[in-house]
Amino acid sequence: MDLIKSIAVAASGLRSQSGRMRVIAENIANADSAPDRAGVDPYRRKTVSFERHLDRSLDAQLVSLGRIQRDQSAFRTKHEPGNPAADANGDVKMPNVNQLVEMVDMREAQRSYEANLNLISSTRRMIQRTIDILRA
Repeated sequence: MDLIKSIAVAASGLRSQSGRMRVIAENIANADSAPDRAGVDPYRRKTVSFERHLDRSLDAQLVSLGRIQRDQSAFRTKHEPGNPAADANGDVKMPNVNQLVEMVDMREAQRSYEANLNLISSTRRMIQRTIDILRA
């Protein structure tokens, strides 16, 4: 039964990291999107949190994607006097997304995803070897 628990725990990690990567990809896609008119806020970076919960049927702690929140840090500004979204000083509010930070977060999520996938693969091999031993 412990092998099934390990697969369930790793699968919950896969789902969580997949959701995290989707949010990071959205942040990267909107990193340079400016508002279409003055006085409108641009895209605001999203952050994720994780929650753990007990699966009573497996008696195991699983992880899931928690709340997706908006980062309240200040927007970047870019001086573009001809832009329709520029204020009186010629500055345009740009999203508060730092592409370098997003790429580092993406790499970390990818590594966690791969670790969970490797755990599932190893567990499947152990189950298969056990079945092979029992057949012999």
